[in-house]
Amino acid sequence: MTNATGFAPRAVLADRLRTHGLATDAALVAGGALFTAAMAQLEIPMWPVPITGQTLAVVLVGATLGARRGMLSLLVYAVAGLAGAPFFADMQGGLQALALPSFGYVIGFVPAAGLVGWFARRNWDRHVGRAAVAMLVASAIPFVTGLPYLAVALGQLGAPNDVQSVLAAGLYPFIVGGVAKALIAAGILPLAWKAVGRR
Repeated sequence: MTNATGFAPRAVLADRLRTHGLATDAALVAGGALFTAAMAQLEIPMWPVPITGQTLAVVLVGATLGARRGMLSLLVYAVAGLAGAPFFADMQGGLQALALPSFGYVIGFVPAAGLVGWFARRNWDRHVGRAAVAMLVASAIPFVTGLPYLAVALGQLGAPNDVQSVLAAGLYPFIVGGVAKALIAAGILPLAWKAVGRR
């Protein structure tokens, strides 16, 4: 049976595990959150927004777990960080993270994981070309929430927060790295599917 896109939804990588059920799903969700937290520590310090490995983690988690579990995993990541776990860049955590100019991107990680998981259910993660498109589109979503949040945060700090200043601080430095991370994910996922297929 196909849907309106013409693609039949299929299993994502996590569905190929031998065990299934609530406990497995919970472990996958927690694992995705921990993986994202670890990738957040791969950081090039910059102000007001550091360059980290989080975006790569988000698209890999979303594609591997699927939309529902992927979104839940990134929601657990955000909530655990706000609860005090040192999950954000530079081992930061707690409610004070809400004041970070970069926190708006964390909010965008949840729908980004959902979108890439939606693509993965429709086999876009199995071919490099379509995977690249899916990863690039999903990687853009955190900017939708991140840039307005950044503008407000900069204004509260008394820093310039006009459109050009916000784009210079929160978008332009991340374009090349974002494309590179999307292409890395687009290369990893089809290889993972080939490895699963050989098992």
